[in-house]
Amino acid sequence: MNRKKLLALTNTSIGIFMAFANYNMIIIALPAIFKGLNFNPTSPDSLGYLIWVILGYMVVTASLVVTFGRISDLKGRARLYTIGFLIFAIASTLLASITSTGNLGVMEMIIFRLLQGVGGGLLMVNSTAVLTDYFDRRELGKALGLNQVAGLVGGVAGLIIGGILSIYNWRFIFVFSAVVGIIGTIWSALTLKDIQKPIKRSIDVIGNTLFALGITILLISVTYGLLPYNNQPLDWSNPWVIAGILVSVGLISSFVFIERKVKDPMFDLSLFKNKDFSTSNTANMIASLARQGILLMLLVLLQGIWLPLHGVPYCDTPFWAGIYLIPNVLGFAVFGPISGILSDRYGGKILTSIGLTISGIGFLLLTLLPYNFNLYEFFAITFIQGAGMGLFTAPNTADMMASVPINKRGSASGMRAALQNTASAFSVVFYFSILISAMTGSLDSSISSALSSYGIHVNASIPASVVIFSALLGYDPLSAFSSSLPHSIAVKIDNPQFFVTAIAPSFMSSLRLTLYISAGLLFMSALISAFRESGRVGRLGNSTQGEQKAERSIAKGS
Repeated sequence: MNRKKLLALTNTSIGIFMAFANYNMIIIALPAIFKGLNFNPTSPDSLGYLIWVILGYMVVTASLVVTFGRISDLKGRARLYTIGFLIFAIASTLLASITSTGNLGVMEMIIFRLLQGVGGGLLMVNSTAVLTDYFDRRELGKALGLNQVAGLVGGVAGLIIGGILSIYNWRFIFVFSAVVGIIGTIWSALTLKDIQKPIKRSIDVIGNTLFALGITILLISVTYGLLPYNNQPLDWSNPWVIAGILVSVGLISSFVFIERKVKDPMFDLSLFKNKDFSTSNTANMIASLARQGILLMLLVLLQGIWLPLHGVPYCDTPFWAGIYLIPNVLGFAVFGPISGILSDRYGGKILTSIGLTISGIGFLLLTLLPYNFNLYEFFAITFIQGAGMGLFTAPNTADMMASVPINKRGSASGMRAALQNTASAFSVVFYFSILISAMTGSLDSSISSALSSYGIHVNASIPASVVIFSALLGYDPLSAFSSSLPHSIAVKIDNPQFFVTAIAPSFMSSLRLTLYISAGLLFMSALISAFRESGRVGRLGNSTQGEQKAERSIAKGS
């Protein structure tokens, strides 16, 4: 690997490391953040703020990455990558500087997180495109596999760094992000250069506007569908939510119509005529829909049931839940580079289909576990599930990016990221909707029954959404309820066995349903992936003259 390729790999690896580490640091530190801001996230009135803290970053990246990809093709991918690092560093500095408290403080955090999402979106869309520029088709899978390992190491490091820094001061996690962002900005500005000269084409203003508005309104609407409404557990009957969904569908339909007419479309629908691009994008989108929500379900399982049952205080459960999911990360980290190297030699069709099938089998194996499962069985199954996704991701991304012309790589990467992030956001909303709906019907009766076993006969009423999000954030889900009881009664139920007995049956039933759905989606994705041509190997001679010239320049290290 020559110097230019090594510099490109280290630059993009810093970016993806920070993206994964930042997300996990914030999730782990949320209890400390909310305490420092004097904000109670377990209140039903606070759920809207909480959802935006968790999902706001994902919403803004899903809405803007296609636009960013198109602009990067026009203005230079390396330049926009550097700007992304700079915006990320500025937003992190602003987050560390928040002085307001209560709802206002959390609102400022949401706004600055959205700005951080702008920087993250520029990093996300350009890192893959930059690697595709620097590495030819025979080495791309290996490069992407190593890049993914950097991200996964960042995810594990984020759990540890966030857990340690939040003990001292929650602001330190954003200071850390700002420092890494500044280092990344300087390093990429000094060493990363555009391989291809920026193309001279017009920006599709109407298309960009319609897409950004449509996706944003859609994700906002479905996100607010998770909130209680008119004594209902979910907000889907709210006229504003219904209207938002209808408006977004109209905007996206108009966008598709416009993109077929304009000269230089933002969302280049012609790329989907390429079988490798269309099948790999579809497989990736379905896999994201199947995976993202399940990861949060597993966190709720660990934080709300298994860890408290085994004596871990609620305030420590976010950290340990992240640690206990490391086998899943290791499975991905071990098999990601291996699959990338193999796909460079043999193509990605077989590897991607096998990986998705293995991951689906892993989800089915999880349905066999009781709520008080054997930890080593859980480790083994989650490792298998992660290994399957590791086999899938690098070859799938390499096939996708290698199938497009060099002058459209930024746009193609933006389309990939937009579809993936939108599917991930929908996954969270979809699975939480199933979980909340399933638990609402049985939660109050289960808690009342559990109270009766302690000789306490009162009507219990706790929103399922409050219980779930409290557990996810490391708060005692019954604290709000028990605080309203006489002290002599409250102390009787102040133990994890009571809570587990109350919610475990309904939670496990809905969890298994989501696992079955995810397994089915992954098997369907594996079938779709099998239809790709995967002609990346040995087809360098079919690339354009511009691609061949760029690849020869990189190979010479000039």
